Amino acid sequence: MTNVLEKTDYYTEKYRPQFHFTPESQWMNDPNGMVFYHGEYHLFYQYHPYGTTWGPMHWGHAVSKDLIHWEHLPIGLAPDEHGTIFSGSAVVDWNDTSGFFEGKSGLVAIFTHADTYPHSDRPRQRQSLAYSKDNGRTWMKYEGNPVLQEESITDFRDPKVFWHRETSQWVMVLAAGQVIRFYTSKNLVSWEFASEFGEGQGSHKGVWECPDLFELPVDGDSNQKKWVLIVSIGSHEKYKEGSRTQYFIGDFNGLTFSNHQSPETTLWIDHGRDNYAGVSWSDVPAEDGRRIYIGWMSNWQYATITPTKEWRSAMTIPRVIELKNTVDGVRLVQNPVRELQGIRGEKSSIENEVVRPGENLLAGMSSNTFEITATFELGAMGTATEFGFKVCKGEDEGTIVGYDVENQQLFIDRTHSGEADFHQHFAAKHECQLLIRDHKISLHVLVDRSSVEVFGNNGESVITDLIFPKEESVQMELYAKNGEVRLQSLELYKMKSVWR
Repeated sequence: MTNVLEKTDYYTEKYRPQFHFTPESQWMNDPNGMVFYHGEYHLFYQYHPYGTTWGPMHWGHAVSKDLIHWEHLPIGLAPDEHGTIFSGSAVVDWNDTSGFFEGKSGLVAIFTHADTYPHSDRPRQRQSLAYSKDNGRTWMKYEGNPVLQEESITDFRDPKVFWHRETSQWVMVLAAGQVIRFYTSKNLVSWEFASEFGEGQGSHKGVWECPDLFELPVDGDSNQKKWVLIVSIGSHEKYKEGSRTQYFIGDFNGLTFSNHQSPETTLWIDHGRDNYAGVSWSDVPAEDGRRIYIGWMSNWQYATITPTKEWRSAMTIPRVIELKNTVDGVRLVQNPVRELQGIRGEKSSIENEVVRPGENLLAGMSSNTFEITATFELGAMGTATEFGFKVCKGEDEGTIVGYDVENQQLFIDRTHSGEADFHQHFAAKHECQLLIRDHKISLHVLVDRSSVEVFGNNGESVITDLIFPKEESVQMELYAKNGEVRLQSLELYKMKSVWR
């Protein structure tokens, strides 16, 4: 771990986020092995320690007590005779079902070993185990690796494992081409195929990856629960959106998943371009009660060519995900974890003001690491056709977080956000539906140097986008077009760095 006190320039590089997780150096992609154990949140991640582009995958490792401040640890898992270390998950084996822990509890990682078939260039992906008896500081690979393989399936990876209490067994959720396969085990070592889901369901605009499966109450009602299946979709050259993440809502009985939506329905977890491969933490205590999720804040279309030098890629802010009844049915909502409030700095507030064209209620304020919460009233007095915020604004650039009143759409417009010529589809506008409720909408915006995350109406609609503005582009504006809108309330917090 770097001694921050000895490095006055630590985490100050151009575009370096100040309150999102990034590796100290080199390449990072998917979050892996997220588990809570003995007071610590573990975050592993796909890591190439020898370059800033994708290469032989390791598991990087960090831990946190609050999901916001992270301690970098040595590499958790490194390539071996079975191949490199692709994505996977980690669980607490509380009852030593594996026999690894002499009757005590410990951590077990379940991951994909990736290499090629002997005397061939055909990719081979197999599932393997490692275990830790010292709170994740050191890991032993299981001597019987791999524990699951299917020679007929080429894309066969990213195991997410959890204990299914009702059937007293472990369940593995695994991506296999363009479907999800479910396996069961009593001991984490011996696995049996249970079922398959996905053919003709949702979006198939790319290979399926990085699944997750968990149960949540609807509107907080423990008597009404549904299962959420998250599936990420790899980038395909035919589609300008690149890699994205969808979800399904249904039932799971320990063996099979059934989708409650029509097969052609596609539900997106995020409507921006930069939230991919996200999965949730295992073993968060029941008394906490949250399902906490984090995603890789990039897109395979341009991930390897984004304009950073010392490191590449960040994670989204950790988010709490819940199920809510909406006019469209039960849907997933997500909001930043409450721990984020602990790094709020200087606060500015506005109450009951009218936003008019040509006026800027945020004039004189400047920052590129901040949080805004705001509620707007769109009653009879509201005549604006569009309103919102312009952030990371400079002489010739800025990013718009806006609302289109007539179409009831939330959007991020990064067409003039800064450096963007590294990919033809980067400079774009991304939008989604955000319905007016009781003549109001609310926006929660996080800006951290090179990213914008916006949560509309308490997380009903979410857009996550990278941006690469100049360092001096720190102005902000509250704007309205073609009329007025009433700002009921606004709180703006400058955010403290978690790295310095």
